[in-house]
Amino acid sequence: MSTQPHTIVIKVGGGEGIDPTNLTPEIAELHESGMRVILVHGGSHETNQLAELLGHPTQTITSPSGHQSRRTDRATLDIFKMVYCGKVNKTVVESLQASGINAIGLSGIDAGIWVGKRKSAIRSVVDGQTMIIRDDLTGRVESVNAEFLYSLLDAGLVPVLTPPAVTPEGVAINVDADRAAAATARALNADELLLLSNVSGLLNDPDDTDSMIHEIDIQSMDLAHNAAKGRMKNKVLAAQEALEGGVAHVTIGSAGGDRPIERARSGAGTRFSLEPVT
Repeated sequence: MSTQPHTIVIKVGGGEGIDPTNLTPEIAELHESGMRVILVHGGSHETNQLAELLGHPTQTITSPSGHQSRRTDRATLDIFKMVYCGKVNKTVVESLQASGINAIGLSGIDAGIWVGKRKSAIRSVVDGQTMIIRDDLTGRVESVNAEFLYSLLDAGLVPVLTPPAVTPEGVAINVDADRAAAATARALNADELLLLSNVSGLLNDPDDTDSMIHEIDIQSMDLAHNAAKGRMKNKVLAAQEALEGGVAHVTIGSAGGDRPIERARSGAGTRFSLEPVT
């Protein structure tokens, strides 16, 4: 009786100091061992730098609940695509190809990999006041073209995916890459989801690096949501969405240093599980 190959979705952030090609050797090892690997990446820091150079600096939206996102007007989206779909995506693919891995770099727009609805209005807290923004090009992934991704995996390819996503009407929208990775893991019935960035995990106290929360099960998600601040809120939400979709394990960990994938899979960072933590 044949078994489904182990499937792992890895999301590497795009914050300052992160080099996504640091993961290349380990991705090559996982692929060569017979695992199915899907890599999702960001590119926020380089986008911020280019936006500044082009005279259109990045603006951040903070929702009333504390979730943070990029203010995405049309000019920002064009800059976003230059970095995410262009430089970063092809640099990662180039690195994988140089390691003998046949990778393919795609955005969520391509083949309708990630389809979502654009938000008609966004609430933003500015100087203590809540404002309504109606011209933002952001949304959330609502469906994943799993059949297409399976065809790539069946062909022995490593998909390297990045935002934007696309609406059913064909409009590109900025989506959170952590939650897009979670949606992808759900759609592919993945065994694991790793969310690797420039933070080592979820801290109970953001000002105390010794307050790491090492294990959380799906019954204890309130603890995680209460501890999460800023961008970590999106990562915790992504972890919950993946678990609710049947992904057995989600780890939030660091993308830096030696062998970050192995460290995350071995217990470094914060591990979220479907099974109760004893």
